[in-house]
Amino acid sequence: MQIREYKEKDEKAVIDLWLKCDLVVPWNNPKQDIERKLKVNPELFLVGLVDGNVVASVMGGYEGHRGWINYLAVDPDCQNSGYGKVLMDEIETRITALGCPKVQLQVRTSNKKVIDFYKSIGYRDDNVVGLGKRIIEDKPFVNSED
Repeated sequence: MQIREYKEKDEKAVIDLWLKCDLVVPWNNPKQDIERKLKVNPELFLVGLVDGNVVASVMGGYEGHRGWINYLAVDPDCQNSGYGKVLMDEIETRITALGCPKVQLQVRTSNKKVIDFYKSIGYRDDNVVGLGKRIIEDKPFVNSED
């Protein structure tokens, strides 16, 4: 798998990947999430390619205190191939190079498979409660393929 920074031409393939991996939820419009990401640390938005096709993605971020991981996705047909770990190693390396001491992420408690993946690569439950507040309502996402 080749890893490179996201390019605008990747948008459709990345959104299709996120849909295939059930990462798109009604309250997050993936097009808007991509637009926002490209304004902050765009160099931490990576894709993984096999034979020129996007099969993985990850968004990383660092705001000066903690690093964050969002939208890690590996095409279901490519899961258990090591691609997720390789992509995480790369994003962690890039975030660490910025001086970041700790990376965090959130996983829905119902997603045991993903929690087990992160535990297998060294992530642990910080025993905290994740709180959030929506301060901008996204436009509803309409999949043009439906």
